Amino acid sequence: MDRREFVKNASLATAGLTILNFPVFGKNAPSNKVVLAVMGVNSRGNYLAKCYSQLPNVEIAYICDVEDGAIKKGFEALKDASRKPELVRDIRKLVEKRDFDALVIAAPDHWHTPAAIMGASHGKHVYVEKPCGQNPYEGELVSQALHKYGKHIQMGNQRRSMPTLIEAVKQVRDGAIGDPYFAKAWYTNDRKSIGVGKHIPVPATLDFELWQGPAPRKQFQDNLVHYNWHWFWHWGTGEACNNGTHEIDCCRWFLGTDYPTKVNSSGGRYAFQDDWQTPDTQVASFEFGNKGTISWEGRSCNNFPVEGSSRGFIIYGTNGSLVNLGGGDYKILDMKNKVLKEVKSEVAADPNNPVSATGNLDFYHFQNFVGAVRGENELSSPVDEGSKSVLLCHLANIAQRTGITLECDPTNGHITNSAEAMKLWRRTYEPGWEPKVA
Repeated sequence: MDRREFVKNASLATAGLTILNFPVFGKNAPSNKVVLAVMGVNSRGNYLAKCYSQLPNVEIAYICDVEDGAIKKGFEALKDASRKPELVRDIRKLVEKRDFDALVIAAPDHWHTPAAIMGASHGKHVYVEKPCGQNPYEGELVSQALHKYGKHIQMGNQRRSMPTLIEAVKQVRDGAIGDPYFAKAWYTNDRKSIGVGKHIPVPATLDFELWQGPAPRKQFQDNLVHYNWHWFWHWGTGEACNNGTHEIDCCRWFLGTDYPTKVNSSGGRYAFQDDWQTPDTQVASFEFGNKGTISWEGRSCNNFPVEGSSRGFIIYGTNGSLVNLGGGDYKILDMKNKVLKEVKSEVAADPNNPVSATGNLDFYHFQNFVGAVRGENELSSPVDEGSKSVLLCHLANIAQRTGITLECDPTNGHITNSAEAMKLWRRTYEPGWEPKVA
């Protein structure tokens, strides 16, 4: 099918998340129908449910959430779908159902790996949003699940499916900028203070027991749900894993690296005095022996752009550079900074959109997953590949929290110079909720 026609039609979903006259992909026989369940439908998951439901021969059979407002949004997103979904609040009960093929996960970070393992161990393919784990150990676990259960597990690093960036990687591999050796990524925003939360009774609209799930129990506070959990170490992973994953992943992809040899980080929570625990300002560096270096700058509370964009990455080589400004765009420049090639993004990116920063270029990734479930193509980003990029973000956070430069085993990323830092490799779990690959 024609790539431009695909994006043209997909872009109709940008404002209202609705697609009209969407082109047909693959075989449309009833036997080739893909039936999905979506876990977490407040924001990104709401968007995922809507988008997946618009793909030909794809149905959403179930939505899974534990908060009434999110559930209402989920049903609203699917009001025009051909199939009215059923609500199942408890993921443990959902995965036992046999009438759907794949689980789409957009719940909070502490749920990503446990839910993915639940799904795969019950015979479901899994699409899990980034990060694929709340800590490095979970990245290892979910990668084990990929191979143990023989099901597709795709991570939501959607740039891996964008045709223009796939083309750009090939050009770098073919020597367009010489030998690439350094990559710089950035993300900026103007997030506001989350204040100091008050411990209050759990709202009647929320099942906080199920919301916490695998995480050890904490008392409810009024500045946690829905989004601010990102900035608490107990549930979230900070901006590095929240948005940094995407550009850091691209840097690793373009450089062709796997695990680092050295990681350091500087920064802190500077903009406000509140409950926010993770850095709002962070500069991290990842060395890969003699193969190259990646740096990432994250500014959650100051949106002054880099290269005119709130997010992006640059790949530096011996004969030139490649610049991306957050979407499907790129420029190749020579050593005198003359533009040799420029490719515009076919859908305008909205770098700080919390639902989809890359607009409906995301549809390439969704279709790639559905195609893999049907047996029509390989995954663009199986979780054992995506987890390597997420690990970099986790290591940056561990370096930040411990205040040391991490020395790492280049075969698996494990920290070799600090037993104290290695304690942050994994978390503790609520008894009875430990994720296991049996």
